[in-house]
Parts: sequence; C-alpha cells; structure tokens
Amino acid sequence: MPQTFSRFDTLVIKLILLALIALAAIAVAVARWRMTYQIDLQTFPSQPIPFSHKHHVSDDGIDCRYCHTSVEKSSFAGIPSTKICLTCHSQLFKDAAALAPLHESARTGKPIEWVRVHDLPDFVYFDHSIHVHKGVGCIECHGRVDQMPLMTRVAPLTMQWCLECHRDPAEHLHAPDRVFSMEPPQARNAAERDALARFYHVQSTRRLTDCSTCHR
Repeated sequence: MPQTFSRFDTLVIKLILLALIALAAIAVAVARWRMTYQIDLQTFPSQPIPFSHKHHVSDDGIDCRYCHTSVEKSSFAGIPSTKICLTCHSQLFKDAAALAPLHESARTGKPIEWVRVHDLPDFVYFDHSIHVHKGVGCIECHGRVDQMPLMTRVAPLTMQWCLECHRDPAEHLHAPDRVFSMEPPQARNAAERDALARFYHVQSTRRLTDCSTCHR
C-alpha cells in the first residue's frame, strides 16, 4: 500500500503540530497569569529607609531629576545612589536612626536594596526617556508623589491601561516645561490637545500600538 504522506510531508505536519501545542501552552499560561495577576495598588512596601517623597518634593522642592538622574536619557529612571543622598544627609539629620542604613551603605560600599514599587514584567519593554521627551509627565504613571509620605502605586500598569494612552496620547501630554511638574494639567480643549500631539509628533498612533513597541 503506498504511503499517503512523504517523509517531508510528515516532518512538516509534525512541526505544525508542535507549533500548535506550543501556542496552546503559551495561551494557557497567559490566561492563568491574567486570572491570577494581582495588582497591589495603594500598598506601601517596606523599605530599608522610610523615604518620603512628600517631604523631599513638596516641602523641599527637589526636582525628580536630581535623584532619578537617568530619566531623560535612559530606559531606567535610576535609583539615587548613596552618594546623592549624602549630598544632604552627610550634614542634615545625620544621626537619625532611620538613616542608619544610609551611613552603613556609605561605610561598606554596598548599595541600599530599595524595593521596587513600579515593576513591570520582564516581557515588557518600557523606556522612560522617550516618554518624558514626548511630553508624558511623571504624574501620568506615578500620580501625585509630592503628596506621598510613603511611595505607593496608583496605576495598574496593565497592558490595557497602557494602550488607553497609546491610542489617545494627546489626552496625556504636557508642555515641555510641565513634564516634571506635580500639578495636574489644566483642562484642555480639542485644539490644544491636537497642538501638543503635533508638537510631539504623535498624531499617528499606528506605531504606538504595534506589538513590537512594548514587546521586543
């Protein structure tokens, strides 16, 4: 009896079946992740030092970029080094018990192990620099950190949440001199929103919603 399929055909069929099984496994894993993924909003992770953004930003008027030094030039905003903290705290409150981990870090050279509050999955690519250069203010993702005695997460940072902005960025854009401001933007009419979109060259959202933009 002649063979129905050649060896090549059989190999192709096996490869297709393996690909379908792999896709099914990925789909199941993603579905389970979406069902079990917990978004910890309004919680306050325990930190080595109870750092207050409210005090440093609102009371002392420190700009975001003083501590987050790479936010304008890198995908990472950057966590302030011990040296940056000591520009003030080598003199101010240097004997405070709460700052003991800071001085221990300076003595040993071991960085302070801060707990990330905004932590995206490893399969998501996010670049701080492109967002701030395109007029997306810190407040859009991080909220009013100038009113937070302890840092907490106010946005879910889910795919759908990000896509809402990518599909209509004009609603979330700030003038260049307001990107790092903690004041909520004033209500803008359609013409003002369109003007900001043209200024930042984001009138077209096709590239913003491509899969490869965030998944590389």
